[in-house]
Amino acid sequence: MRKFTIFLISFSFCISCVSVKKHNAQIEALHTPESLHMDIDRVYNQLKKHHPNLYQYTSKTDLDFKFDSLKRAINSPINSRDFYKKLAPVVAQVKQGHVSLGSAYTEYTRKELKALKKKKFEFYDLDFEYLDHKLWVIETRGKDSSLVGAEVLKLENENVSDLITGFKSRFASDGYNQTLQNRLVGRNFSTFYFKEKGFIDILQVQFKLNDSVFIKTLKRIDKKEKTKENDSIAPEPKPIIKLSKAKKKQNRIAERNKRKKHRELGFIAKSKEYTRNFSFIGKDSATAYIKIRGFNNGNYRKFYKKSFKRLDSAKTKNLVLDLRDNGGGRIAEINYLYSYLAKTKYQFMAPAEVNRRLSFFPAFMNNTSSVATKIFMGIASPFIAVDNLLKTKKQDGKLYYRFPYSKEKEPREQNYKGKLYVLTNGNSFSASALISTHLKATKRAVFIGEETGGAYNGCVAGLYKIYQLPETRLKIRMGLMQIEAPFKQNPDGFGVKPNIEITPTISDRLSGNDPELEWVLSNISKN
Repeated sequence: MRKFTIFLISFSFCISCVSVKKHNAQIEALHTPESLHMDIDRVYNQLKKHHPNLYQYTSKTDLDFKFDSLKRAINSPINSRDFYKKLAPVVAQVKQGHVSLGSAYTEYTRKELKALKKKKFEFYDLDFEYLDHKLWVIETRGKDSSLVGAEVLKLENENVSDLITGFKSRFASDGYNQTLQNRLVGRNFSTFYFKEKGFIDILQVQFKLNDSVFIKTLKRIDKKEKTKENDSIAPEPKPIIKLSKAKKKQNRIAERNKRKKHRELGFIAKSKEYTRNFSFIGKDSATAYIKIRGFNNGNYRKFYKKSFKRLDSAKTKNLVLDLRDNGGGRIAEINYLYSYLAKTKYQFMAPAEVNRRLSFFPAFMNNTSSVATKIFMGIASPFIAVDNLLKTKKQDGKLYYRFPYSKEKEPREQNYKGKLYVLTNGNSFSASALISTHLKATKRAVFIGEETGGAYNGCVAGLYKIYQLPETRLKIRMGLMQIEAPFKQNPDGFGVKPNIEITPTISDRLSGNDPELEWVLSNISKN
């Protein structure tokens, strides 16, 4: 039995290695124009088959023309990475932020991944922001903070302005709004560059700081590499202290409480921050501040229940809800949060338009689904099919799936009734935009900051299908449901616009000023 187990492990390892080599060879190979044309047709056919509102912002005539023009323009062999640069701008013309094309990534064997995890690329220690039409280093996660406040001019011999123009053409916001592009291209600049160039070990970057222009070489280094001569001296080993039973028990309780807090607040390991944050501003409890970085992790019910109980007990008069850089997440969470903010009976979601009655199956039964997922779906398919058929109704020639959030509900008992301010920017997307639509349409809140990147009139999301192109191995992701609040604005194609528009500058970032929050506190003080 032991020999058989070793054989199975060795066999699967060999299969994995062969699969990795085959994938890498395929994405680096030059594909014929004919095979590339077939992948273009596959992308467009998948969109037409599954996307319920494909021509919302770009007409069928225009979209047909763009895909046909791309096919005519590709008349010589290119590899998958170059194909991505040509196809992504055309897919972006759908102008739906949840439709995205992924680049062709190099895959690695387990042995290679293990070796890579021992290293880090210094470039990824830099956090960027795109402000005043320039790219700035606003924070560093490494020990070297000397680059904070520096403008990035060039990467190797390419101007940053040219790179950003190219990156912004390869993804879309919902509709015609531009705030998402400016915020996302800065926040995810490293990711976009990786999609552009692939895996690299060394990068020369030209910076400008205090009128001084200089070049810094950023490398892939060992995570344990010492940066100073003194650091090379090995520290003295710490003495082993034997803990008493009481101390061990105390440590176990502390660790359990720590895990509980991480789950409730949603701990983000990479940035060592919490997703959900609550605090009172000032000496008393008249003004509270809730910062939500996303709606996608942690036990949100406990957090909101505790937070609004505190607001109710303290009789808080002013609440600041900060949704800046919140890319969205679970509908269940924003529905739960809104139940504490609403003053009257409400319907949180309109029924979601879909392309088929069995709308859940394309999300899980596709050519990127794991074998385990397909087996589970096969077993659960009778129950899922019954659910889909019972909840999907045809109306005016269209199919609609009714979520539980489509039912009318009452606000919660300890709902907040005071003054509400909401901070948004271009990175307030998807679920952030959906709850913002409710708060703006019902005149429940004053909005400060930038227009949301997510559309006021909803988006196509909810469930997603990820399809891999067989020739170039690129992956396209598309939403399967039209998710929207029961409110509309005209014209379509724009986000939730602020009552008070404020765009931060690099001076604000470097001085630690928060102009949006400062405006709110000043307004509260005046009133």
